[in-house]
Amino acid sequence: MNSNGVEAFTPSRLVLARERRGMTQRELADAIHVSDRMIKSYEAGGYNPTPETLSDLARILSFPVAFFQAPELEPLTLEGASFRAVTKASATLRKRTLAAGSLALDLHTYLSKNFDLPPSDLPDLRTQSPARAADTVRRQWGLGEKPIGNVVHLIEKHGVRVFSLAEDCTEIDAFSFWRDGVPFVFLNTRKTAERSIFDASHELGHLVLHRHGSPQGQDAENEADAFASNFLLPESAIRASAPRLATISTLATMKRTWRASVAALGYRLHELGMMSDWHYRRFNIELSRRGRANEPAPLPRETSAVLRKAIEALEEDSVGLREIAKEVALPVAELRSLTFGLGVLEGGQAGSSTPRRGSLRLVTE
Repeated sequence: MNSNGVEAFTPSRLVLARERRGMTQRELADAIHVSDRMIKSYEAGGYNPTPETLSDLARILSFPVAFFQAPELEPLTLEGASFRAVTKASATLRKRTLAAGSLALDLHTYLSKNFDLPPSDLPDLRTQSPARAADTVRRQWGLGEKPIGNVVHLIEKHGVRVFSLAEDCTEIDAFSFWRDGVPFVFLNTRKTAERSIFDASHELGHLVLHRHGSPQGQDAENEADAFASNFLLPESAIRASAPRLATISTLATMKRTWRASVAALGYRLHELGMMSDWHYRRFNIELSRRGRANEPAPLPRETSAVLRKAIEALEEDSVGLREIAKEVALPVAELRSLTFGLGVLEGGQAGSSTPRRGSLRLVTE
């Protein structure tokens, strides 16, 4: 290291911050007026930036200097995560989204130090079919065949850590992964509430069916979709509660109970032989004419109960988002994007940045 370089610098965090901003090495080099060879050297750990250059990197990438000086953070890889619609996303967008997941791990570490989070009890169901796995989870969690009031709160109660993605894109719906025995799910809040509910169920399918990352590709996506459909809409209950004539209007009424999109309900009825092929084609033509994004009788968005309770508890101790951001060396904007925009107290009181440890007990709605 050059004697003029900063003493504390973690190269992998520069890579992470750059990818989070969707920048190439050349674009970052041009922004701070150095050669791209120099950026490559910083990221490879061959040369540390000067204090002035580190300040420029922090400014351009909108991360605090402390972020680049924090300990090594093991990055997420595409192979280690299950993505929805990953083939539609560019490499830059995938890296940007995975970087958000890596940042959430730092936040999760902070929360774990301050709260007793719900332990995971997700079963390993790799040997079961998607439909049987959905039945198994429902049975083990005492759900029977009743509707699920809030999928996000339910999976959090069973140890899944749920964070949000505020990516302004349609290519990334959600993704999930296991880290050190803890399951994580990320949901894009730009999607409809109904889509996010299905996505949460889909990712639960990945977590129980593909716990060790296989199979990959479309087969895994189809299995997770089948799990979600059976998990949200159990066969015998749907057969008993379906309207005599399935229309957009009657299914919009049905969705209030089952908390699934009209399209998902139509698909399930057709799959169960309760809508003819002709009827289902006409149904989808009408949905397309109205616009798939214009969901009839829209549902309220599900958000994280764990994050809400944790942030509220911290705010009671006058620990606001700025204090949390300082502790985890992240911008406040990144915290908001990962926590469904929760948090009212922007800044706390001087000397009050140490919260009391608490236990987050969740009651499923």
